[in-house]
Amino acid sequence: MAASGGSRRSESDVAGFTAAPQLAQALQQIVVDLVELHLQGKQAHWNVVGHNFRDLHLQLDQIVDDARESADTIAERMRALAAIPDGRSETVAATTTLPAFPAGEASVSAVVDLITARLRATIDTLRTLHDQVDGEDPSTADLLHAIIDSLEKHAWMVSAENRSA
Repeated sequence: MAASGGSRRSESDVAGFTAAPQLAQALQQIVVDLVELHLQGKQAHWNVVGHNFRDLHLQLDQIVDDARESADTIAERMRALAAIPDGRSETVAATTTLPAFPAGEASVSAVVDLITARLRATIDTLRTLHDQVDGEDPSTADLLHAIIDSLEKHAWMVSAENRSA
């Protein structure tokens, strides 16, 4: 019961908010896709070749950093809500919704298309799960808004590399 008029609550009345299993599952999927985006972005960063290599190489580091930080933000939010994130490699590989990334070197134009697709896949996960998260925990949905904004900006900026006016 909320304190009003100076009434004291007992310790047993102050439990805190705990994520329902559906919320925890939605946040887990978001963490997994963000971790996978981080890993695939680093793979692309190491293996991109060709004209404008350096610019894309550096831009990929920004995407990787944002994906890693976003995964950490959501995983830590899960812990604050008494849910347990699982970022182990076997979990990420088994449950990500992102397409697999090809092995070996890739041209700048190919990496632009590959990373744009992975950014959009991650954004789709966030947007698909947003309303479910918002329904149970608007505070966590606010975190998703910021991540969506950041990833959509990256998708626009990366995809522009292969466009012409």
